[in-house]
Amino acid sequence: MSAPFAALPAVLHPKEEDIQMMLSAGVHTGTRNSDSGMEDYIWRRRKDGLHILNIGKTWEKIMLAARVIVAIENPEDVVAISARPWGMRAVLKFAHYTGAQSIAGRFTPGTFTNQITKQFREPRLLIVTDPRTDSQAVRESSYVNIPVIAFCDSDSPLQHVDIAIPANNKGKHSIGLVYWLLAREVLRLRGSVSRTSDWDVPVDLFFHRDIEELKKTEEEQAAKVEEAAAPAAVYDEVVPDVAAASFGAAPGDAPAAVAPVAGGQEWAAAGEVTPAAAAAEQW
Repeated sequence: MSAPFAALPAVLHPKEEDIQMMLSAGVHTGTRNSDSGMEDYIWRRRKDGLHILNIGKTWEKIMLAARVIVAIENPEDVVAISARPWGMRAVLKFAHYTGAQSIAGRFTPGTFTNQITKQFREPRLLIVTDPRTDSQAVRESSYVNIPVIAFCDSDSPLQHVDIAIPANNKGKHSIGLVYWLLAREVLRLRGSVSRTSDWDVPVDLFFHRDIEELKKTEEEQAAKVEEAAAPAAVYDEVVPDVAAASFGAAPGDAPAAVAPVAGGQEWAAAGEVTPAAAAAEQW
């Protein structure tokens, strides 16, 4: 494991768990197209046409980006941007745990250049989820000399990007994981999190969650709770089985008592045939 990361100190080498998480999240999966600037970060191309990114360079760039973020004294001078829905939750969580600012959703043109706007900001560092969807922010950062850290896929343009982190920026698990790794490394370099112990924040918090899926899960959980809380049906009255009681009785035994019907008449009496009715039938 140490040979591919010879450029990094031994402390910054990844663990086997980190590599397995990156592989399971699909961080290495690229697209069918490739940009000329991303050729150095592409390891190979599969038979189906998808490009495979080099995870070793992804880890090295995450470590480099974390060191750049820590070098900024005020954490609020760092702005993380994601116009892609899959990265909105990851950006918000990254800003929450590192103290940075976040812009989730549509980027208002002029945020970095027009001082009249209410959302005017002057950051010292910009973190971009996708340089193609966040092209307006990247373009404005070049006007005001703001360095840019971007998660770049195999087909992402590298214009005005200072630190390109090769990663799959089109999957919700991949985006959430790379932001989680970046936030963890930033906190480790600041001394807030120890390297000997695991970070107590699960990576699931950085994943995008669909509202419809959340509603379905909540409804299913509520239905299970209702089923568990509902009492079992109890039958207090026991109805005697007349057929079972008379089955197998001796010929001389008396017939079982029959429940009376409405009006005080018995079933046997109701079923008797009078002589007048019999004569009428014979006629």
